[in-house]
Amino acid sequence: MMNCPICGGSNFCAMEAGTASQGCWCFETKFPKELLDRVPEELRDKACICRSCAERAALEEGCPRPTTALTDE
Repeated sequence: MMNCPICGGSNFCAMEAGTASQGCWCFETKFPKELLDRVPEELRDKACICRSCAERAALEEGCPRPTTALTDE
């Protein structure tokens, strides 16, 4: 399983789990440019940022937090 390129935690990636057809919390999530810029160059477009990092960045940016349910399926 791929881990978050920022914190190293599980990213609960639906694409990797083969459940993307059911949707994923990140499909409707806006990721601030500053957060995306923190992903190492070699992992860009290859590893998913986890929900915890996305929520933390949203709070820092004053953006709404992701609201979809997080599951470990």
